[in-house]
Amino acid sequence: MKLLILTQYFPPEVGAPQNRLFELALRLKDKGMDVEVLTAMPNYPQMQIQQAYKGKKYCEEDLGGISVKRTWIYVSQDKSIIKRLLNYFSFVFSALWYGLRKVERKDVLMVESPPLFLGITAYLLAKAKHARMVFNVSDLWPESAEKLDIIHNRFLLKLATKLEEFCYKKSALISGQTQGICKNIKSRFPNKDVYWLKNGVDINFYDVNKQVERHFRKDKGFNSDDFILFYGGIIGYAQGLDVILRAAERLKEHKNIKFVLLGNGPEKSRLLSLKDDMHLDSVFFYDAVPKSKMQEIIVETDATIVPLKRLDLFKGAIPSKIFENLALKKPILLGLEGEAKELFIEQGRCGLSFTPEDDKDLSEKILYIYNNKDEARQMGENGLKYASENFNRDIIATEFFAKLQQLEK
Repeated sequence: MKLLILTQYFPPEVGAPQNRLFELALRLKDKGMDVEVLTAMPNYPQMQIQQAYKGKKYCEEDLGGISVKRTWIYVSQDKSIIKRLLNYFSFVFSALWYGLRKVERKDVLMVESPPLFLGITAYLLAKAKHARMVFNVSDLWPESAEKLDIIHNRFLLKLATKLEEFCYKKSALISGQTQGICKNIKSRFPNKDVYWLKNGVDINFYDVNKQVERHFRKDKGFNSDDFILFYGGIIGYAQGLDVILRAAERLKEHKNIKFVLLGNGPEKSRLLSLKDDMHLDSVFFYDAVPKSKMQEIIVETDATIVPLKRLDLFKGAIPSKIFENLALKKPILLGLEGEAKELFIEQGRCGLSFTPEDDKDLSEKILYIYNNKDEARQMGENGLKYASENFNRDIIATEFFAKLQQLEK
């Protein structure tokens, strides 16, 4: 079977969809599938084309045995809606242009959404390459854009909704990253085949028993008895990271409780200014690191904070940063309601939940695990067991491979 993965985001970029799609592609290739990727020049989240790709309109490379074709994309650090749309549509058209010329006939085309607009390219390429389209939804657009107040224009929202419906109707299979996404789509399109394509973790890579460098604390000036709360991921709007800074303010008298925020994104400069305004000596911001370096950092922390804004939209969200922390036996402090809370707190007993955007609740939960370290360690043990049994990427890929084979019948 020949598979094309169409996505705006792919390594060497660092991020959740990048890692998830690359890991899936590698496993499908190992099962004998001919996998090719059509993607953009690496630029996210800094919104700058990476040095090795500057000035290129098109290039091809090999990543782990996967053939990767890259096309031009317009990038700007301007956050206006016009610049965002230029970013999305530049890749929509460049991917179509080069895809028609450089991609051979395929059996299946799997497209990652968002950005939703890439569905235009996916549909046209699938028709041209005689491929069945799999529409993989990692976030419900335009619903997310509207509720996060990213897009205000009613005309644009209406057009996006029409495009979303069109993409679903033209897909041979719709896959969703969470059960909430799948239920939402299935309720609106009951006759479509909707499949839960879980996110997960490479249990063999994030191995708590693996010997790794342990110098993060020393290099960054932390003491051995510091209790480090960790956030790793996009520093963006949806995460509502103000809650961490305000919880840190409440815990100022606990001198050895520290907060590490690792990553880049559109909210980072504002949060750095807020940290200075609040005189928070216990909060530390660091730039994103490659996946290969994450374990070295996580193993030296004590617990992980996973926040999102308090929106009904996020009741079906499962942030990918949960999984690697579970694999490394780190208890999670989960600022979500709904599906993630049910899975990881109520079923898996992998940590504690706090009310989204409630810094008082978060600070109280931090103090609880700080004062009950044996219980926190048990949460970590529970997390590894739960992730291994339910969110192992090898099992996920095997099941999805079988699902794709059914499309040929």
